[in-house]
Amino acid sequence: MKTTPDQKVSLHDFHGRPVVLVFYPADWSPVCTDQLSLYNEIMPEFKKFNAEILGISVDGIWSHLAFSKDRKLTFPLLADFEPKGRVSQTYGTYKDGVGESGRALFVVDDKGIISWSYLSPDGVNPGADGILSALENLTKRT
Repeated sequence: MKTTPDQKVSLHDFHGRPVVLVFYPADWSPVCTDQLSLYNEIMPEFKKFNAEILGISVDGIWSHLAFSKDRKLTFPLLADFEPKGRVSQTYGTYKDGVGESGRALFVVDDKGIISWSYLSPDGVNPGADGILSALENLTKRT
C-alpha cells in the first residue's frame, strides 16, 4: 500500500521483527485521532520490542499525509484506497455499506504470522495495553 504518492510499503519489508497493524475508520475522526496520537506518544514502549506500527485506513494518501503532519505522527499511515478496502477485507475488518475499515489491531510476529488480534467496538479507543501484552508474549516465546 502507498505511504506517500511515490512510495509503497509491504508487510514483507518488516520481516524479522514484529509489526502492529492498526486498522482505523478515518483520518481526523475524534476516536481515531486519540488512538493514533496515543500510539505516537508511547512509541518508545513499542520500540522496546523492536516493533513497527503501521496505521491503515481507506482514506487517500493526501489525507494521510495531512493528518500525519498535523498530528506529528512518527509511523507510516497506509492508504487502503484503491482498490478500496482490499487489505481491510483480507483481514476481515472492512465494513460493507459504510465503506471504511473497522477499528482492529493485529500483532504480526517476526515470521509474518498473526499472533494476536482485537476488533474494537465502534467508537471505542482500544488503547495500547493489549498490544503491549501481545508484544511481551512474543518476546517470551523466543
